[in-house]
Parts: sequence; structure tokens; C-alpha cells
Amino acid sequence: MKVFTDNSIIKDHVNQQNYSDAAKTLFEIQTSEWTMLKNGVNSLTTVKTKPFHFEGFKIKAQFNAGRMTSTSAKVDPKSISERKCFLCVENLPEQQRGILYNHNYIILCNPFPIFPEHFTIVHKEHQPQRIADTFSDLLDLSKDLSKYYSVIYNGPRCGASAPDHLHFQAGNKFFMPIDDEFHLIKNEYGEEIFESDNLSFFAVDDGIRKFISIESSDRELVIKTFNKFYKIYLELMKEDREPLMNLISFYEEEYGWRVIIFLRAKHRPAVFFAEDETKMLVSPAAIDIGGVCIFPREEDFNRITKEQIADIFKEVFVDRITLEKIISKCTEI
Repeated sequence: MKVFTDNSIIKDHVNQQNYSDAAKTLFEIQTSEWTMLKNGVNSLTTVKTKPFHFEGFKIKAQFNAGRMTSTSAKVDPKSISERKCFLCVENLPEQQRGILYNHNYIILCNPFPIFPEHFTIVHKEHQPQRIADTFSDLLDLSKDLSKYYSVIYNGPRCGASAPDHLHFQAGNKFFMPIDDEFHLIKNEYGEEIFESDNLSFFAVDDGIRKFISIESSDRELVIKTFNKFYKIYLELMKEDREPLMNLISFYEEEYGWRVIIFLRAKHRPAVFFAEDETKMLVSPAAIDIGGVCIFPREEDFNRITKEQIADIFKEVFVDRITLEKIISKCTEI
């Protein structure tokens, strides 16, 4: 496939299983050679941010005009069926190059970045966005890219702009405030579900977000714990398809994996659909609820308040009763 880079430095990194430096080198080369990515990276110099401080954590609002297409993406079945899949290899831009990962995935640079170095990791085959069968891939990716990057997953009904094509994203560690604030938030707002020497399994309600966290250096234990949680969440939400969730996987050599599973009730807030002056183009996905909330329209960014951020987040997350049911069911395991 012509999409795969033939750069010798990248190939050397890959041969040594050093995917972090391979990806970083790819980003540097593609930024210099691929105009679309270069323009996307340059556009980050014009983004505006303003932080909102909550008790023990912060959410940054970011004006990023380059994210208009993703934020406003039509993800209904009709719209998806009528467009070419932009993640399929045959539809990628001519200058885009990638790195083969684990035989099945291609690491690509995202030309519409939020992170300073932003990647989309796409499956070689056109298959639906689905975490139940691919959670282990998320763990492996976050370990293999852990020198520089966190890895995220957006569910097909709450943030993935290509719900018909399996993909993850990766970006600079500590760009999202939650990468840094996690332990403070967990200690302040967390409730233990189960804790042992090699597993920390918590539920967290910080007032505007509700999530589950799994921490362990034992890969199989993380997978087993996630699978048990997933089954409970699926049953509680009475779903016959993947329940709404966004994931962030963060790996450290010393401590292992930390997976945050954000528990979602809906994809987009009411203000997204408003047809009057209250309308705001905001569509929370993993990066937004990880602490960098994207507004592609400057007028929305200018008028967003801390109270509105809180209301939007509360609206798209599950309620307290649902979280308590999850805790209760998980504790019974």
C-alpha cells in the first residue's frame, strides 16, 4: 500500500518496536511535506483558550475553527451511507502517509489537530467502531505510544465522526488536564469499587462528569475488569448495541495502565440543536470531557461560561442514580 511510509528512520524505530518515536518522526516529516497537515498545525497558533476552575480540576474552553467539520459531523445512518468513508485507505489524501501497527492498524497524522501532535489510528478494514472486541488494542496502543502520547476512543454514538470505521486517536500526554488531575479528582470524588495490590477500580462523580477508572500493570486484569464492567453497563442501559462511552488510556512504565471510561447519557446537548440565539456548536467527546472543550465558532467561545460548561457536561453524562447502580452491580462481582 502506498500509504505506508518508506522512511528509513521510521522503519528503524518500528523494527525496534519503538512506535512512540516512529509516530513522532512521522508527524515531523508529514508536517514538512503535506500541506494540509502543515496548515492544520499552523492553525493551532491561532486557537484561543480560557480556563474555568472547578473544585480540584479545570476545563479549558478552546476556540478551534479547524474542528468545524468534526464538531458538526452528521453521523446518522443516512448521511454516513451517502458519503465516502474518509478513513478508508483508498480515500485518504494523496500525500498522507502512515505506519503499520500490529498488522491491522495504520497510524496516521490528523490534519485537523487539537493536540499539538494528533494522530488517528485506523483499522485497515472498513468495520464499525466497537470497543468490546478491540479494548485490548487500545491497551497495546497506549503502552506502545506511551513515551509521548495518550490514546482515546470515542463511541460510535458519542463523538466518533466516523462511526462506521474503527479508529482510535492519540495525542500529547498532559495536554488534557485530566491526565494531570486524575489522582486529585479520584481522591476527592472517587468511590472504591475494588482495590488490591495490583488493581484499583473506582467510580468518580466530580460534580459535572461521571466515570469509571481501572488502574493496573496487569494487562489481562485490566481486560477482565473492563469486560465485567461493560456487561453490567450494557444491561443497565438496556442497550442492544454499544452503550455510550468515551475512553482515555494512559500508560506509565512504572505503574501500568490507567483507563478512564466516561459514562454518557447522550451525544450532544440541547444547545447544539437550538435554532435561536442560544445555539452553540459544541459536541463533547473524549478530549472535550478530558478537559479541553472545543468550540469551532468564535462567538460560542466568547460567550461560554463556567455555568454553561457545567450544564452541558451534566446533560450529556449519566445521572447519579445510574452511577450508583453501576457501583452496586460491580461491587457484587
